Amino acid sequence: MRKVFIVFLVLLLIAGLSSAAVVGLGYYLNSPVESGTTKSDSRESSFNVSPGEAVSVTAERLAEKEIIRSKYLFIALTKLRQTQAAIKSGYYKVSNTMTTLEIHNILVAGTQQLVKVTLAEGLTARQIGARFEEAGICTQEEFLDAIDSPEILDRFQMESDSAEGYLYPDTYLFQEEYPANKVVTHLVETMFEKLQEIYPEYTQLEWQELHSKIILASIVEREYRDPEEASKIASVFYNRMERGMRLQSCATVVYVMTEIKGEAYPEKVTFDDLEIESKYNTYTVWGLPPAPIANPGTVALTAVFYPADTDSLYFLLKDPDAGQHVFTKSLTDHNRAYRLYIKQ
Repeated sequence: MRKVFIVFLVLLLIAGLSSAAVVGLGYYLNSPVESGTTKSDSRESSFNVSPGEAVSVTAERLAEKEIIRSKYLFIALTKLRQTQAAIKSGYYKVSNTMTTLEIHNILVAGTQQLVKVTLAEGLTARQIGARFEEAGICTQEEFLDAIDSPEILDRFQMESDSAEGYLYPDTYLFQEEYPANKVVTHLVETMFEKLQEIYPEYTQLEWQELHSKIILASIVEREYRDPEEASKIASVFYNRMERGMRLQSCATVVYVMTEIKGEAYPEKVTFDDLEIESKYNTYTVWGLPPAPIANPGTVALTAVFYPADTDSLYFLLKDPDAGQHVFTKSLTDHNRAYRLYIKQ
């Protein structure tokens, strides 16, 4: 910094200022915009550096936003330190207690402010988009547009209309105001990385076979409560499909009610609800829904690729607190379980 000031001060001396005035001005221009502000009173603001942006443009915008006092000092810093091409694009958090040198170093180091977002298993794309909007990463609308993007679908060779079902639930770190297409791309990349770990042979499957497993996993995700039972629930659905039976998953009915009809999440599903007309309602249509109803995690995905070996055709929640089900082979046994655990 001393060398920077020497160069900068020499220029000011040439301009005719006294040495004392030059020194004072130099330190003043490097000082925080709001000198004397304590850390407890510090104010953070966001600043974005666009890819390929010229240093002069960055410096001018920093000065316009009153983040630094002098764009000329910032430019002098980059020239002396030969960092004109080292400033990294991205979104940064800067404080009014930072000097010009400190801000310069942050932009060169690329020390960006990251926001942590945790996505639970079983969320829909709409719900995930809302999480990202709450975190200030991208808007829900941008996120939903991105999951339907032909560029993203083509990139992952997805023969579907949406990336719904492939948005892997996990904890992520993103910059604020991050492009939605990059957010979606990262989530989908993570999904395929997890599929590689769970079932490495997935790449040998035809698209429709893989997609069908993702759809089923999304249903299992919304049905299981105890992870130990997920593979048994997957087995029930496979057994029903093999016998030409409807899946009769309440999770698909709830999906129709909340995601398609826009209703509040129901406390319970009624017999009238089971009659809702929709291609997603597996009580009224045979086979799988046309698309995933949620975004499954590792437990549900593993259950679908490695289902338990059972001959069960029904399951019924018997212990809401423990999230455990009773599995039965016949409708008679299922009705008996209903009378025992539900209609008491």
